[in-house]
Amino acid sequence: MEFPLIFGLQKTGLPLIITSGKLKNLCFLIDTGATHNILFTYVYEHFKEEFKPLDGKQNIMGIEGHYEETPIIEATFNFEGMDYTSIFSVLDATDAVQQIQKETGAQIHGILSTNFLLENKWIIDFDNRVIITN
Repeated sequence: MEFPLIFGLQKTGLPLIITSGKLKNLCFLIDTGATHNILFTYVYEHFKEEFKPLDGKQNIMGIEGHYEETPIIEATFNFEGMDYTSIFSVLDATDAVQQIQKETGAQIHGILSTNFLLENKWIIDFDNRVIITN
């Protein structure tokens, strides 16, 4: 299946996907430079009962470039009729999220990293601006 990224790119300049199902209308930024999936704290607090907390924490570099220890969770969301489950770090990035919303008009709820793309065999076709999924 191919999913066009052109809508998000035209509207915001960002490669975005929107979820459906229980976690309906969450907007994830696809970031090929990120090594960890991120769910922002305000989203985690709002949908807490939908996530599975995992033991331990991860040390990740936050958006501002500082290392932070974050709780980790397992999250499942639906995208284009398919469920995807992955591990996410819960990160408070309120200032960065507000800045993105101010600049683009889009509210971002999390980040999907290279690890997510590899785990799920998503391929980004940069020439045609699409994601190819199985």
